[in-house]
Amino acid sequence: MEYDVIIIGAGPAGISASLYTVRANKKTLVLYEDLSSLEKTHKIENYYGFENGISGKDLYETGIKQAKNLCVDVKKEEVIKIEMDMNNKNSYKFIVTTSNNVYKSKVVILATGNKKNKPKITGIEKFEGKGVSYCAICDGFFYRNKDVAVIGSGDYAISETNDLINVVKDVTILTNGEKAPDLRADNVKIETRGIKEIRGDSKVEEVELEDGTKIKTDGIFVAQGVAGSTDFAKKLGVITNKDKIVVNEKMETNISGLFACGDCTGGLLQVSKAVYEGAVAGLEAIRKC
Repeated sequence: MEYDVIIIGAGPAGISASLYTVRANKKTLVLYEDLSSLEKTHKIENYYGFENGISGKDLYETGIKQAKNLCVDVKKEEVIKIEMDMNNKNSYKFIVTTSNNVYKSKVVILATGNKKNKPKITGIEKFEGKGVSYCAICDGFFYRNKDVAVIGSGDYAISETNDLINVVKDVTILTNGEKAPDLRADNVKIETRGIKEIRGDSKVEEVELEDGTKIKTDGIFVAQGVAGSTDFAKKLGVITNKDKIVVNEKMETNISGLFACGDCTGGLLQVSKAVYEGAVAGLEAIRKC
């Protein structure tokens, strides 16, 4: 299925962008899966137009309804991968894979917010860059013919594992107490027991489970929960600053046709800022189509 614009995220930034692109007669798809942080906000009193305030949940749901009323395709599907079609002979340069479908688009707008999927495991921060990674495509090559582990249990973890199995020697999926995913491969093992600690000297050497069992590993890839904007950005080679996506005044990343807006770009984490950036991204995306 082909679209002019695909927007990842249905919060204020993503929906705001969609309102502009669809009104410019650009075929627009909004994909979302995880709960928005906006839904968890009890009451918003500092956003224009609501004399008695509004709950985050109501604002979030109203935005989605507004987009649908303008004929934006809004689908609740988990995005597990975004790739660039380097061999394309037409204008559809982005391939977006979800747990259900594969889509193509001329432009992609990242607007999933700033997700914090880092598990609370002792040692995980200590070994970041020293065996702990958040991107299989980026760092998998460094572990060729070695043993690695993937922390996670959902479709995102499966996608990361699939990117590793043809490069590394063996992969152990550590679900950290969650249900085992449905994945079978000769060099993949699944461990559902909880994780106590990541250990090592100057780099990752082993994972200790809660029952004291130790699993030797050369590297760990974190893929817990649902991938966020920064996860996708790093895999595409987008410039980031820590966990923020770097954009210019047009909300454009260093990759032409790829935009980011909202909390994932940092700065003021407010609805008003997200709506503004979404509007800018939407208007600039129209010019790219």
